[in-house]
Amino acid sequence: MINSKYNKVLTVILVIVVIVIFALLGFWGYQTYRKYFQEKDIDTALEEFNQTITNSTRRNEFTGSEPINFTAMDNGISNSSSGNSTNEVVTYNGFTVVGRMEIPDIDLDLPVLERATRNSLEQSIGVLMGPGLNQVGNTIIVGHNYRNGTFFSRNEELENGDEIYITDTSGTRIEYTIYNIYTTSSEDSDYITRDTAGKREISLSTCTDDSRYRLVIWAREVE
Repeated sequence: MINSKYNKVLTVILVIVVIVIFALLGFWGYQTYRKYFQEKDIDTALEEFNQTITNSTRRNEFTGSEPINFTAMDNGISNSSSGNSTNEVVTYNGFTVVGRMEIPDIDLDLPVLERATRNSLEQSIGVLMGPGLNQVGNTIIVGHNYRNGTFFSRNEELENGDEIYITDTSGTRIEYTIYNIYTTSSEDSDYITRDTAGKREISLSTCTDDSRYRLVIWAREVE
């Protein structure tokens, strides 16, 4: 009788373990599948962005014209996503691409979206506030930390002195060097309004792994 009950308990435990294993394998498979196709979509968007810049440069050389400037509005606050725009607009999953960010030390290469909104940040990183990519002043770029290697998940691995490259819609590619990294509360907005003394700077913002704080990175243009 006791052995029978013991066997039933073992059977139940075994079934639960098997279910958990299959659930974990299913979750891992889904994440791998999602990441693979997401990376393919990102590569396509970056290729289109580069091609658009190339086409615009050729047209400008032929006509002698200059790129058109534009200013975007985001969430009711001033948000100039780029000071240099081409006539062609590149989109990624329905969102306008205004630049490309490369951080070699963490293998990051992503399109920068015009607006940082709840929906756009599920697709890539985006401009929250500031004068615009590669413009004088402090441009805030935010992204999720999904802790799976995507978006700003690996920002915690960065160190002072690491390089960040940003290409805007005019084709200008500027190198920035990280000089300040810190964690702060989600209510802290000092990094958004900081003075750059007439220099081009960027601030990267994401949540920490425990989602309790924000990881903020400052970088300035290499002169």
